[in-house]
Amino acid sequence: MDAAEDGMWWYRAAHARVLDALRARPGVPGPVLDAGCGTGGFLQRLAQQVPDRPAMGLEYNAEAADRAARKSGWPVAAGDANILPFADASFGAAVSIDVICHAGVDPARGMAELHRVLRPGGTVILNLPAYEWLRSAHDTRVHTARRYTAAGARALLAAAGFTGVATNYWNGLLLPLMALQRKVLHRNPDAPSDVTSFPPWIDTTLHAVSEIERRIGTSGIPMPGGGSVLVIATRP
Repeated sequence: MDAAEDGMWWYRAAHARVLDALRARPGVPGPVLDAGCGTGGFLQRLAQQVPDRPAMGLEYNAEAADRAARKSGWPVAAGDANILPFADASFGAAVSIDVICHAGVDPARGMAELHRVLRPGGTVILNLPAYEWLRSAHDTRVHTARRYTAAGARALLAAAGFTGVATNYWNGLLLPLMALQRKVLHRNPDAPSDVTSFPPWIDTTLHAVSEIERRIGTSGIPMPGGGSVLVIATRP
């Protein structure tokens, strides 16, 4: 992950969409929590693009937490997304990218903890993998226990007490290629993860398609489906 996330098209695309969502619904004054920040790719982009917004990370793996702090310049706590080591109402916004779906996270507990540490009026932004039918060896490799529909994601946040829940599928233009890769070309259970360094021309092409889709989305035309679902909500 550390080697891939700075340049790999998917990370750049996911981070761009989360940043778009945070700009559109910034929440209330206070730092941004990246819950399950991995090796710090999003925190680094947040520091570069929104330098006036303080942030903090949370990561279960202590080595990854240390790397994330060094990469981003923001403090990163080593801890569990099921039991966040922060006081109530500590943050003005929280993001979590492909973490609530992880095998090590109980989704109800994880969402309750995000609700607890957000200030009233705070924003939560989740990225989640979409569609159980898309499950593959990649999910096994990255420990994805659950894939979501937009309706399922909305229900998860509503049950946790969040309001103003909005969902958007993305990676829709590339969904047929994604399905081909995971369900046909890499259908064997021992196939590798999709997290890797692609040849530059492939990475550039995939990112360009993703950026075209992003521009379509910002013009107000939603994707009817996609490989991921982005969820935005407010802590009342």
